[in-house]
Amino acid sequence: MTPAEIHALFDLQHRASREHVEVPLLVRRERLLRMRKLLDENGPVLAAAVQADFGMRSPRLTEVADFFVLRTLLSHTLKHLAGWMKPRRVRTPIFLQPASGYIHRQPLGVVGVIAPWNYPVQLSLAPAITALAAGNRVMLKPSELTPHTSAQLALLVAQFFSPDEFSVVQGDANLSALFASLPFDHLVFTGSTAVGRKVAQAAAQNLTPTTLELGGKSPCIIDGQCDMQDAALKIAHGKLLNAGQTCIAPDYVLLPRGREGEFAQAYRAAVQRLFPTIEGNADYASIITPRHHGRLRTMLQQAQTQGAEVVAIDPTEGKPAPATVGTLGDGASRQMVPTLVFGATSQMQLMQEEIFGPILPVISYERLDDAIAHINSGPRPLALYWFGQSEAVQGDVLRRTVSGGVTVNDTLMHIAHDNLPFGGVGDSGWGAYHGEQGFLRFCHQKSVLVQSRWALGSLFYPPYGARFDQVMGLLRRWL
Repeated sequence: MTPAEIHALFDLQHRASREHVEVPLLVRRERLLRMRKLLDENGPVLAAAVQADFGMRSPRLTEVADFFVLRTLLSHTLKHLAGWMKPRRVRTPIFLQPASGYIHRQPLGVVGVIAPWNYPVQLSLAPAITALAAGNRVMLKPSELTPHTSAQLALLVAQFFSPDEFSVVQGDANLSALFASLPFDHLVFTGSTAVGRKVAQAAAQNLTPTTLELGGKSPCIIDGQCDMQDAALKIAHGKLLNAGQTCIAPDYVLLPRGREGEFAQAYRAAVQRLFPTIEGNADYASIITPRHHGRLRTMLQQAQTQGAEVVAIDPTEGKPAPATVGTLGDGASRQMVPTLVFGATSQMQLMQEEIFGPILPVISYERLDDAIAHINSGPRPLALYWFGQSEAVQGDVLRRTVSGGVTVNDTLMHIAHDNLPFGGVGDSGWGAYHGEQGFLRFCHQKSVLVQSRWALGSLFYPPYGARFDQVMGLLRRWL
């Protein structure tokens, strides 16, 4: 699309949002049901597009990581939407009685969504679903790194929605910059912290409020009292889902000193259980592009050069080479084996940047205080994971650290809880959505006070004198 076409599309949605301010429940539900129909009828087509973009990513992985999340979101939203839309009555303070007050939840207008490439269907449609539920119009800019998926989304959305309801804009990074500069009523961005800063700056020119879902170095703390086999399996699952290309993937592990060998052995067993093979295994995603793959390899080379111990985990090592299944493009060549890194330091690139790949640094600590100090010395992470048995230690960790969200004795799963808000803090983002929190994020909560004919507001009118002093004295005793 040309810049002129994008502006024209925005103007179309903007006019529609102002001409139809109130969006009835039946209209909102019908839009959500159309979204469900889009997914139900076109899941295989979208999964094939994701596979084509990654080169290696099974439809089953897309089913659980993209479609299942969207289906649970739709089900939860449809179930609760009527209740979320109702005005909320609030208590009126005594000095304003017998007036009454309530909060009217209204659509903001036009919501822009800039989506990433790592879960290209889920992270495109989830914010759109919630924004539509809140009665908004939506413009979506999917990632240019997943062109097949973006093209399919554009085609399908155009089939199921009119342009003034929901539309998809395709283009490169320059178009994303133009998109972020539009005067949306709200803008959602999911991606890196560096790009998030640029998006926030562009939105600020229009005083557009933003929700930024960024990333960061999400730690796993392993307590001295925990089941190492269970912890390693859950950490491996969280780390290696989508080959580590997940914003809330465990970025590094904090481990009691002396248990490095035990963890390495348990992690190796977990990898072998989850992914008996790597090359040609469609359940183990490719790194998205050769450039991203090269960045990860450079990280490992630098760490090894600076003295870290790099342990690659190939589950087929010492076994006959497996038959490689059919691939698309060079997907198999970008399937990077899971790798542990011991002895990583803060000077290394892999401890300075979000890794976004199947590399897992392991940092040893002497005392829990050291682990907490390490976390608090850096930007606040999007997620934190703690593994242990003591509720007292668990509470200590949660009180003394700040992160976007937490899962205890597992990884990733807090994002799947529809009643828990999902979002970052500090460098990992701001604003939270999912469930009712997402609905409220895309609403204007308009305050309404209805004055009574028996109002006593005139008691506060000038001229002030003895009567005013008596009224204020009485109120001071009541407050």
